[in-house]
Amino acid sequence: MTFLEPTRLWLLLLVPALAVAYVLLQWRRRKYALRFTNVALLDKVAPRRPGWRRHLAAVLTMLTVGLLVAAFAQPQDEVRVPRERATIVVTMDVSLSMMAEDVHPTRDQAAREAAKQFVEDLPRTFNVALVSFAGTAKVLVPPTTDRAAVLQAIDRMELDESTATGEAIFASLDALEQVPDDPENPGRPPPARIVLMSDGFRNVGRSVQSGIEAARRANVPVYTIGFGTPYGSVEIDGDRMPVPVDLETMERIAAATGGKTYAAESSEELSQVYADIGSSIGYTTEEREVTARFVGFALLSALAAAVVSLFFLGRLP
Repeated sequence: MTFLEPTRLWLLLLVPALAVAYVLLQWRRRKYALRFTNVALLDKVAPRRPGWRRHLAAVLTMLTVGLLVAAFAQPQDEVRVPRERATIVVTMDVSLSMMAEDVHPTRDQAAREAAKQFVEDLPRTFNVALVSFAGTAKVLVPPTTDRAAVLQAIDRMELDESTATGEAIFASLDALEQVPDDPENPGRPPPARIVLMSDGFRNVGRSVQSGIEAARRANVPVYTIGFGTPYGSVEIDGDRMPVPVDLETMERIAAATGGKTYAAESSEELSQVYADIGSSIGYTTEEREVTARFVGFALLSALAAAVVSLFFLGRLP
């Protein structure tokens, strides 16, 4: 935390000065009290004395002064601020391997629920597109701020054979070409990110490397999620087939395009991954003045001092 007017913090010396004055005042009162030597009579006159509680209001009052001085110095702190504009392409693997039950209830169901939560948590000013891929890749929803359209399309996705990871990147880049113009910034497309989630090895379509090169030419980072465990399997045409997750390809795509890569082996981990991605691409951290925060704390402290003083002493401090 920093302060726009740090020289004003010298006023914090008022707090120890008040503390010293309060201690001296208590000492004087104690000195006068000692002159009243009939302690038994004092107990009858004032049988219930507040004891240490009488000091609590004074401590809270000094805390209030300290907080007000800090507010007067105009404090600044790092605050998470939503980005104004961006386009996110959510690219999801819908190959048959997503039927694997190594993630409860299945990889597919867990992935859909986590993706929907991710879309809903993004800043409302963001455009979101949806791409699905198996043997081919399709732009299901072009970039839009209509969250309902994206959520409904996620529910309607159908599983299919094969995994065309390279085609998924090309389709995601095609989706970004459909971003609507911003009337305030014509001709300037907003920042774009692709979030690609897959569980298997590419086996059809253009190569992953060609997709990487296309993303690099477009200067679009690809955030990748390898979803599933090394021990997953599915039954196809009566045969049980292993479907281990391909983390190596996911890592290669992210590293080569300037994105980040994540691994998730459960629905809880996938939700956390999406939350981390949303935080990093949907928000930025800025230094903002937080004077109101300290004024609020000071008001609460002053109110507490008043309540304590009225309750224990029968008067305001």
